[in-house]
Amino acid sequence: MNSATAPATSVARLTLTDFRSHAAAHITAGPGLVIVTGENGQGKTNLLDAISLLAPGRGLRGAPLSEAARSGGSGGWSVAAVVAAAGGDVEIGTGTLASAPDRRQLRINGATAPVSRLGEWLSVLWLTPAMDRLFSEPASGRRRFLDRLVLALHPGHAREAARYDAAMRARTRLLADPAPDKAWLTALEHAMAEHGAQITRARNETIAALADALAAVPETPFARAEIALEGWDDATDLAAALARNRSADAAAGRATAGPHRADFVVTHAAKRQPAARSSTGEQKALLLGIILAHAELVAARTGSPPLLLLDEVAAHLDARRRGALFERLADTGAQVWMTGTEAVLFADASATTRLVIEGGQVR
Repeated sequence: MNSATAPATSVARLTLTDFRSHAAAHITAGPGLVIVTGENGQGKTNLLDAISLLAPGRGLRGAPLSEAARSGGSGGWSVAAVVAAAGGDVEIGTGTLASAPDRRQLRINGATAPVSRLGEWLSVLWLTPAMDRLFSEPASGRRRFLDRLVLALHPGHAREAARYDAAMRARTRLLADPAPDKAWLTALEHAMAEHGAQITRARNETIAALADALAAVPETPFARAEIALEGWDDATDLAAALARNRSADAAAGRATAGPHRADFVVTHAAKRQPAARSSTGEQKALLLGIILAHAELVAARTGSPPLLLLDEVAAHLDARRRGALFERLADTGAQVWMTGTEAVLFADASATTRLVIEGGQVR
């Protein structure tokens, strides 16, 4: 099945309650391109943030859960959606309670479920203006971006990462003890090695497949990226490395080796230069090219492309690049939510749904 005919997993209905600037919002959307326009400060990005929280992680803002609650609201927040998928509609609801503002709740089809299961129904990728600095900032942001790419092809990746992080945190706490239990340390290090190997394998497989997909894309107005994973080799014996590093890790207060130290490296292929040395426009084009190629790869692999959230994506593109972008997005078969301050920027987009936010209300 090619990307143009792949059935998209999409958000058919969305309900927000006390989420950031939205006291209440009820939205119905079709598949394909969804355009959201409105003046600055009306809550366009907040809408995308709500959708991003239907997938694992802290959403496109990466903020603490308690910050998502509307000022003057109940103290908690909720995002509920009907997700149209190939196997039938799925009802997903997530949020927090006022009594536990930093503890996330999840319900699938009305039944309580662990948050780690979110990746089983919906994979979400996003591009925001803040990500224009992705290549010049610390490696942690690039790892998070890569792991969202991985999750769309390997839904179990979130579970492996959560277990790795839990073992790493427990080891760090244990190393703070003047006389740590060495048997327990060894057990935690082997757990990190086991889950770390799965994390690195999934990352490497995704990068290899995505690199092939990027190389196969015909010439477009967007810069072509070459990608690699650096900083950690999956052939390295992590358990042995951690055992050797115990003294150094105790002094540092963290594990100094492992897949959490890897970096997602991107190069501007035509110029043979690191993405960090490219212009802001080129860096945005590199990210767009990666996201578009990945959506097409996921559609070809799974039969359903990821949902895309593109905040202010057309703001700095000329008419030729905007047209090329809208055409590529339509060809992916994905549901794509795009925001902008001016509706005229999306005049040539073949959108199934157009929403306007005025006075905090969505229509």
